Amino acid sequence: MSARLADLHAALGGVLHGTQERRVTRIAPLAEADEESLAFVAHPRYRAALAHSRAGVVIVPPDCVADALARPHPPAVGWTAWACDDPYLTFARLTQWWRRHVQPRPRHAGVHPSAWVAPGAQVHPDATIGPFAVIEDGAVVEAGAEIGAHSVVEARARVGAHARLAAHVVLGFDCALGARSIVHGGTIIGADGFGFAPYDLPGAHGKAWEKIEQLGAVRIGADVEIGANCCIDRGALGDTVLEDGVKLDNLIQIGHNVRVGRHTAMAGCVGVAGSARIGAHCTLGGGAIVLGHLELADHVHISAASVVMRSITQPGHYSGIFPIDDNRSWEKNAATLRQLHALRERLKALERRHQP
Repeated sequence: MSARLADLHAALGGVLHGTQERRVTRIAPLAEADEESLAFVAHPRYRAALAHSRAGVVIVPPDCVADALARPHPPAVGWTAWACDDPYLTFARLTQWWRRHVQPRPRHAGVHPSAWVAPGAQVHPDATIGPFAVIEDGAVVEAGAEIGAHSVVEARARVGAHARLAAHVVLGFDCALGARSIVHGGTIIGADGFGFAPYDLPGAHGKAWEKIEQLGAVRIGADVEIGANCCIDRGALGDTVLEDGVKLDNLIQIGHNVRVGRHTAMAGCVGVAGSARIGAHCTLGGGAIVLGHLELADHVHISAASVVMRSITQPGHYSGIFPIDDNRSWEKNAATLRQLHALRERLKALERRHQP
C-alpha cells in the first residue's frame, strides 16, 4: 500500500521542499522510518532525533526545513521537507486521509443474517448492522451508521448518520448518539445512574438502600469519540449530556446528570460524579476525579490524578489533592511540603533551645 506524495500534499496543503516526486508506503515514527516513510516533527525536543532519521519525507515547521534537508547520507532521490505551520495538526489529518484512501475499513451496507432487527425499528438502507447485533423496537439507525458485532441499540435509541458503534457496545433505551460519533468496544451508554435512598432497617441494624429508578437518558452530540469500556450513566430525571466534539479516553465513568461541554477531552480513568457540570474546551488528565454537583468553567485544565473538591469558576490549569489549587500555587506548596520534615526538625530544635 502506498500513496503519491503529490496527492497527500494536494489534499492537506503546506509547502514541499526538496524531492517532490516520490511515493510514501507508510507513516512512521522518526526513529523507525525508512526512505519510503513519512514522519513528522511537532516539538523542538525532537529536532535532535531528526538528524538521525531516515524518513524520506518529514513534516516540519517552517523554521526546521533546513535541518530536514541537511540530514547526512541522503538517498539517491534526496530528502523532502513538508513545511506546515502546525505539523501535529497536519499529521492528524494525514492519518485520516491515509485511513480513507490507503487502509479503508471494509464496509458492507445492510443487515447481517445473524443480526436481529425488531419490526418497529428504522434502519436506513445505507447503514451496516454487524453479526449478532440487536436493534430493538422503535430504535433509529441513520444513513451510513455502523453497528458492530454483538452491539445492542435498545428501544427508541437513535444512532446518528455515519456514527459508528464498535463490537459489544450498548446504547441504552431512549439514548441518542450524534452524527459521525464513534464509540469503541465494551462501552455502555445509558446504564442506571448510582441512585439509592437510605432507610433504617428494623431493630437498629443499620441502613439499607432503596433503588431510585433512573428515568432520564443520555444525549451525545456530533463528532464525539468515546473510548473502550467507558460507562456513561443515564440521568435520574433529566438527561446526561455530552456536547459536540467531546473526546473520552478508555475506562472513563460519567455519572448521572453530568453535563460535559463541547470539545472537552478526558484521558483514561477519569471519574465524574453525578450532576457535575464540566465546561467547554476543558481537559482532564488521566485518573482525575470531579466530585458530584461541582462546576468547572470553560477552559479549565485539570492535571492527572487530581481530585476536584470545589467548583472552579476561572479558566486555568489546576493540580493536586491537598486541596486542588491553581497550578502555580500548587507547585509552590508541593515544593514546601517536600521540606516539611526538615522544617519540623528545625522548629523542634528552636523550641528546645528556648525552653526555660
